[in-house]
Amino acid sequence: MEKNKVKIKNIPIEVYYSCFGKGSQIEEYHFSFTPMKFESFKTQLNWLNIAYNETLKYLNLEKETSVFKRFFCSDLYNQIEYLKEFDFSNPENLSNLSAISLISQIPIPYNKVALWAYHIKDTSEKIKKEKKDNTFSLKIGDYTHYWTIGLICTDRESVYKQTKRIIENYIEFLKEKNMRISDNVIRTWFFLQNIDTDYSEFVKARKEIYEKNGLTKDTHYIASTGVGGSYYDLKAKVVLDAYSILGIKKNQIEFLKAPEFLSPTYIYGVTFERGVAINYSDRKDIIISGTASINNKGEILYPKNINLQTERTLKNIEALLKSQGASLDDVMIFIVYIKDPSDYFFIKDKFRERFKDTPIIFTKANACRAGWLIEIECIAKLKNVANQVGRN
Repeated sequence: MEKNKVKIKNIPIEVYYSCFGKGSQIEEYHFSFTPMKFESFKTQLNWLNIAYNETLKYLNLEKETSVFKRFFCSDLYNQIEYLKEFDFSNPENLSNLSAISLISQIPIPYNKVALWAYHIKDTSEKIKKEKKDNTFSLKIGDYTHYWTIGLICTDRESVYKQTKRIIENYIEFLKEKNMRISDNVIRTWFFLQNIDTDYSEFVKARKEIYEKNGLTKDTHYIASTGVGGSYYDLKAKVVLDAYSILGIKKNQIEFLKAPEFLSPTYIYGVTFERGVAINYSDRKDIIISGTASINNKGEILYPKNINLQTERTLKNIEALLKSQGASLDDVMIFIVYIKDPSDYFFIKDKFRERFKDTPIIFTKANACRAGWLIEIECIAKLKNVANQVGRN
């Protein structure tokens, strides 16, 4: 895997990228773009736009290779119109199809906005891309990948009712595409506007819907992150982003466990998988859910200590990766959610010393338990030596 930092002349944006499969038929890239100087939102967004385009030129990537972008914004309600002014950040832009996710989570440090971007370059055939309503699709070989972005329900008041309707609507979409939530959904993100007070309602609604659709502790759940975050429509108390694959087979999917470090989530009443691995003919995707400082009894470890919580969280992630023959060096992108933004200054050097050129986004977000000071998710990739059917 190739990882490096890109310097953009006269633009105060820190750019890191990782590339898997360099020189192969399919190259995959993850990027982090982080402003390193404080300015207005529109100025920082313009910097991001310049840095993004210059980085693509530097790597000889066409804009059409874009698959997914998430903009982490400090105040999305007041910033959405600026985002729509730029093609690369406009969720309504149909000229360059990609999934564009927008969320209010204050980026750290100095930031009004930061960007995580994912690109795929297929050197042998034209990728088929479509975008309709909230969903972007990408067909490569035997598989169609779907990113469904910004699902909300504002005609219901409670978090419980919003959550149920959002997941029900998503299940209806899946049925239209001949998919099932139990068979085809690989990963979800749930953003809760007031996670400290509303998480229990959310958990109840999700569990009920999942049980009706074959997702139980005796079957499996879905890799997921549930953290604080809000949308530009402030009536939306819950927002869902999701990733599913049409054409994937059950024997290609493995749910991750590390019983010496982490308990099953149902032990403490929630319903998600710690992570998932997807096996293709030439590579393996390893998606780690939002992970925090917890032991195999479901207990919070090292309360009130950001340094020790960070260390334990990374150990938990490392154990999950190890179950698939991977390590932290195989991670392409980290998203790090920090409860108190000032804690960034305690841990930033540790991250850069350990993960020198790995793309990382740091953002402010509360975790689902008030005692967790940090939560981390990531994506890793490996060459797959197993002879699986199909290709991505």
